[in-house]
Parts: sequence; structure tokens; C-alpha cells
Amino acid sequence: MPATPSVLDRLRGAVDVLYREMIKFGVIGAAAFVIDVGLMNLLRQTVMEDKPTGAKVVSASVATAFAWVGNRAWTFRHRRNRPAHHEAGLFALTNGVALLIGAGSIAFSHYVLGLTTLAADNVANVVGIGLGTLFRFWAYRQFVFSAEPLEDTSPLAEHRAHHP
Repeated sequence: MPATPSVLDRLRGAVDVLYREMIKFGVIGAAAFVIDVGLMNLLRQTVMEDKPTGAKVVSASVATAFAWVGNRAWTFRHRRNRPAHHEAGLFALTNGVALLIGAGSIAFSHYVLGLTTLAADNVANVVGIGLGTLFRFWAYRQFVFSAEPLEDTSPLAEHRAHHP
């Protein structure tokens, strides 16, 4: 009969899961960041030259679609507890709030503070993405992919399985 894990072992397992989720979330987020910033700059310098907030909405929407696939298939795959369309709806709502944070940052900088250069828009974009990222990680774990992990796949769990 396997031994009941101690509180310390359960804590280590939980921290390990959180750490792995944070790393994977960061990898997906870094790729989405490149998509978001790159596309915003491309649009801002071409077809949406005088519409920085609109460029942000388009770029963030494309980055969000990428992030949905990456986070569902990789980062939080072990937490799925709802049908895909429910998760997609919650994901879209969460990212809608994060998009408002990002677009609001750009709009505030551009229209309220009068900082209208591309460099200023990029600084505001990075600030907005940072704040939105903190919100998204919290909301994904709390609401979108909220189920407890289906199984403990951490190295510690494998060690315990082989060395009771």
C-alpha cells in the first residue's frame, strides 16, 4: 500500500505544478508577445498609421488566438474540466479584459498624455501587456483552466512512485 504523501510532499508537488505552469505560460506568452508587438508595429507603420488603439486590438486578437491554442494544448492541458467551447468563452472574456488593459494603456499614453510617437506607443504597449499578463495568469488558473491537475506528473511524483 502506497504511503500517504506528507504535507511537505503535497506542498512540493503543488509548487512544482505551479512552477511548470508558469514556465510554459511564459513560453507561450513570449511567442504571443512577439506576435502582438510585431503585428501592432507593422499595422501602425502601414495601414493603421493613425489608429494605434485599433492596431492594438487587431494585434492582440491574433496573439490571443495563438495563446488559446498554446495554453489549452500545452500549458494547462492537465487542468481541462470543461468542454472546449466553455473554456474558449472564458478565455475570450479573460483576454477581452486583458485587451482593455493593453488598449487602455496605449489610449491613455497617446490621447491623454499626448505621447504620440511610435516609441511611446510601444512603451505603453509593453506596460499594458505586462499588466494584462499578470491578470491573465491569475484568471486562467482561477476560472478558465480551474480544475485541479488531473494527475501529478512532476519529477517528485515519479520519484515517490519508484521509491515509496
